[in-house]
Amino acid sequence: MSLKEEFLSIYRENIKREGSDKLLEYLLSPSSDFFTAPASTRFHGSYEGGLLEHSLNVYGCLKDYLAREQAQKKYGMNYTCETVAVAALLHDLCKINFYKVDYRNAKNSLGVWEKVPYYTVDDRLPYGHGEKSVYIITGFMKLSREEAFAIRYHMGFSGIEDKNTIGSVFEKYPLAFALCTADMESSYFIEGRK
Repeated sequence: MSLKEEFLSIYRENIKREGSDKLLEYLLSPSSDFFTAPASTRFHGSYEGGLLEHSLNVYGCLKDYLAREQAQKKYGMNYTCETVAVAALLHDLCKINFYKVDYRNAKNSLGVWEKVPYYTVDDRLPYGHGEKSVYIITGFMKLSREEAFAIRYHMGFSGIEDKNTIGSVFEKYPLAFALCTADMESSYFIEGRK
């Protein structure tokens, strides 16, 4: 099964709320590069399809984190399969149509200069990071408050937000902390630099 087929299977099996079909149509349309976009310019997933792979990795990490007995019994992190899929699979929709290929000169292994492709940012909707993902999703379907906060603050303390706000969000909405943890695990340990 390809990564795209895996994503579609998880999405269709778990995300059933009103408007989810329209969001999936958008992701599959020529207006979206979700299935081919990189996840970053030079860090984790900086290759074609990196965003798709990252989204699936975050889904797996989030499911694993939430399956822990401590997360469920001690912290009360009991979320529906739909909420887990929405938060993990869609947290980085802000990266749709965000990167473009450009070229720069670099020496090859023989020491000869040549033009090589690389990803650069082309932000046509400069609306932040997590908040842009929430904005895109809610144009198609509703999010619960906890889903919205989790997606909005999935960057955790590595973002540019006020650190007190992030701590408050993590206390009020444990899914935000869990998604942030899954995102970091995926980014730093599973993907890293390739």
